[in-house]
Amino acid sequence: MTVRARMLLGTGLCVLALACFATLDTATRWVTAGLGVPVLMALWTRYTIQALANTVLMLPVRGRSLLRTEHPKFQALRGTLLLLTSMFAFFSLRYIPVGEFTAIAMITPLAITVVAALVLKEKVSKLRWLAVIGGFIGTLIIVRPGGALFNWTVVFPLASVVTNAWFQLLTSKMAKTEDALTMHFYTGWMGALLSSLALPFVWENLHSMEQVWGLLLMGATGSLGHFCLIHAYQRASAATLTPFMYSQILFGMFGGWLVFSHVPDGPSLLGMALIAACGAGGAWLAVRESRAKVV
Repeated sequence: MTVRARMLLGTGLCVLALACFATLDTATRWVTAGLGVPVLMALWTRYTIQALANTVLMLPVRGRSLLRTEHPKFQALRGTLLLLTSMFAFFSLRYIPVGEFTAIAMITPLAITVVAALVLKEKVSKLRWLAVIGGFIGTLIIVRPGGALFNWTVVFPLASVVTNAWFQLLTSKMAKTEDALTMHFYTGWMGALLSSLALPFVWENLHSMEQVWGLLLMGATGSLGHFCLIHAYQRASAATLTPFMYSQILFGMFGGWLVFSHVPDGPSLLGMALIAACGAGGAWLAVRESRAKVV
């Protein structure tokens, strides 16, 4: 396969993964806010399906090598961070429309820049700081005072951004020595096991097939999305794929309109566009600066 063909395939897999994640978010809002399934019960279902799917699909192919890791404690920490990210996201979607939540979640790369500069003491250029400021201004426009989202529930998506930023930073460090599929395997099982601890306290019997199908859809799209994203990064670079990440905002808006007949207002659309532009611009600047250091 040529380099161009690999990049096109990687890009296609990335877009498919983002469509899956938007479907997962839409289904989560439908199942928890619309059908009344407890958030933590939905969270357990989503991770259990992913863990079982990973085991069935990958263990026969990879064997014991799938379990081999040099950093089991970091695998556990990574799984915990992603579970917290998902938990905050699920609570967010119970109260916040899919498109607006997705846009706020997309400031994660900008939050990573802040953490890298303030905690890891990495050098960040003035242009990248401008991108960060622009992205946060976009968030403020979406949750503006007087707007429908300006209430205590905005804590959930912001908490999800913080935990996801640390998850991404840890992933980037571990990826240098750990196999991607091994990390994916441990992440699924860590989420399933930890969420099982809350299950006895939140379990409710399902009373409709809509709830069953909704939970299955969440598990299937979450598993497929992560699987496609892993293979996308194996075929195309982060620099190639990052601009396409913001298409998830469009998928989220479409899901919110299709299922809940929700259309973001004008200021929210402006905030979403600002987040997407600043996020993509910040990613491009980061790649350009890293290449300049190599040269």
